[in-house]
Amino acid sequence: MSQPNINDNKITSISDLREQSHGIRTLQLDDEQRIRKAFVDKDWNEIKIADSWQIFKVMAEFVEGFEKMTKIGPCVSIFGSARTKPDNPYYQMAEEIAAKLVRHGYGVITGGGPGIMEAGNKGARSEGGRSVGLNIELPFEQFHNIYIDPDKVINFDYFFVRKVMFVKYAQGFIGMPGGFGTLDELFEAITLIQTKKIGRFPIVLVGSAYWNGLFKWIEEVMLHEESNISAEDMHLVQIVDDAASAVKIIDDFYSKYLLSPNF
Repeated sequence: MSQPNINDNKITSISDLREQSHGIRTLQLDDEQRIRKAFVDKDWNEIKIADSWQIFKVMAEFVEGFEKMTKIGPCVSIFGSARTKPDNPYYQMAEEIAAKLVRHGYGVITGGGPGIMEAGNKGARSEGGRSVGLNIELPFEQFHNIYIDPDKVINFDYFFVRKVMFVKYAQGFIGMPGGFGTLDELFEAITLIQTKKIGRFPIVLVGSAYWNGLFKWIEEVMLHEESNISAEDMHLVQIVDDAASAVKIIDDFYSKYLLSPNF
């Protein structure tokens, strides 16, 4: 397989540009409305009532997530960009990784949307494995893909509830190239392991051309220049370039440890 080009997701047509511009204008209007709403005077009782009802909504998402995820069994999370197209080599590699994971006895969890997430669910479905989608409601680009098992689609409004499900029930993380959401999920997992809030599990990043620059900066600046992390923290993540190596790291780890929820 050829080395993926990190520019593969760039806009390639006028229609793409128009569609993106329309989305940006819509988001700008939404942002303005949210800012105006935030500055509307509310009395304390209104705030208290709204917050109380929100607690029940958060609880409902946790309850549904826990009930469904406890029945699924050992899984590995594959995460990455929602914008990656099927002809991108990273999409194809994510699909291959998911298929290999299923053949090795794991189910696959993704964020449930298009792009890399779709590739992960597609690969799991192709081998008859468990295909889980933790979908998040967003103003744009997110809809659950068709390769998730119908009884394993879970919809969330809150990112933090969704991330709990990722971390609690995934036996490993495989990160493909992605944007801010991918980095958020990656560093959440690293932080919880580093701070001993959860037991260690394997975190594998695929695509050295994409990830090496970030981790070079982490090593040179965060570690050596500023001493903001420890040398052993650099070993919490492994970077590979092919599907076989990614799955081998997961297998090697669990040849020594039992599979179980992380907390």
